[in-house]
Amino acid sequence: MKRPTQQDVAKLAGVSRATVSYVINGLTDSYVTITDETRERVMQAIVELGYQPDATAQSLRSGTTNTVGLLIPDMHNPHYWQIAAGVESELQTKGFDVLLMSAALDPERELHSVKTLTRRRIDGLILLLTYYDQLRGELDTLVQQRKPLALIGTSASSVDIARTSHKEGAVAVMKHLLELGHRRIGLVYGVGAVYPEQGTDRLVAYRQGLQSVGLATDDSLIRYCGTTIDEGYKAGLSLLDHPAPPTAIIVINDMLAMGVMRAVNERELRIPDDISIASFDDIEMAAYLNPPLTTVHIDAEELGRAATRLIFRRINEPDLPPQETFVPGHLIIRGTTGKPSYPYSVKGQPL
Repeated sequence: MKRPTQQDVAKLAGVSRATVSYVINGLTDSYVTITDETRERVMQAIVELGYQPDATAQSLRSGTTNTVGLLIPDMHNPHYWQIAAGVESELQTKGFDVLLMSAALDPERELHSVKTLTRRRIDGLILLLTYYDQLRGELDTLVQQRKPLALIGTSASSVDIARTSHKEGAVAVMKHLLELGHRRIGLVYGVGAVYPEQGTDRLVAYRQGLQSVGLATDDSLIRYCGTTIDEGYKAGLSLLDHPAPPTAIIVINDMLAMGVMRAVNERELRIPDDISIASFDDIEMAAYLNPPLTTVHIDAEELGRAATRLIFRRINEPDLPPQETFVPGHLIIRGTTGKPSYPYSVKGQPL
């Protein structure tokens, strides 16, 4: 079926095509006088025909598209979907749409995705980057071109940023576990790339927490892995098979924690009676696991909304210095953490 045109609307309404264009683009009164009766006929014809203006043509005329690009690292992690939901929600308040891409935790695809988005006709760009260092040149170019750009979670002095600090959350997790009596604490450290925004803040808090009670970091209790649930599962098995296994495990995000919990169940251990688990992000399913997961709550949707507000502000005030907004996190204690069944002494041996 042929898509109706402005000419079809004009014919049905009994007006010129120019009149239809004036009504659709809101150019009446200021540019040309059109009676309310004529405007009503045009609107009725639009509804009757189901006419929709060509978005591409409109954007070429106005120089805007009412579209913001969004790049997330991974389609499989609900945390990123929550951020995307926040971006979309905030965009809708201004009649904007989102153009979404995923980097699939791949450095080449991340670079390609950023280049692809920058070639599109969009009004702004929001990026959640995993491999920030390789994109410095691209980002510098966007800043020089005065393209509205906001990063989520990444530290960069020349770009608008919406961020949260996992360090405070990690400090709270360590404090919680240490107060319960845990002294032999493992860490599943699964990130796409080792940058400050990709987990080092949690690693630092982990080391400092142990130091606060007179313990040196036992590197044999740290498992470096990738970002999938299966890799979290394998890291969990490895820690549980340690000659002197930990009584608690901190996991860098909830997805990996689900893999660790499966490993614990396969070893026929009980959570938290035999081992405690704590994590970060507080994705929706964290509260519905068995037992519910102790985790640091990050308001991912608010992160997305905050980044979008930065984009709108940059569009309206392009000469502003780089802006930063902070979304705090807090520890939610649930059923996966409890007192150790056999506390360790400072030397790492069971008491």
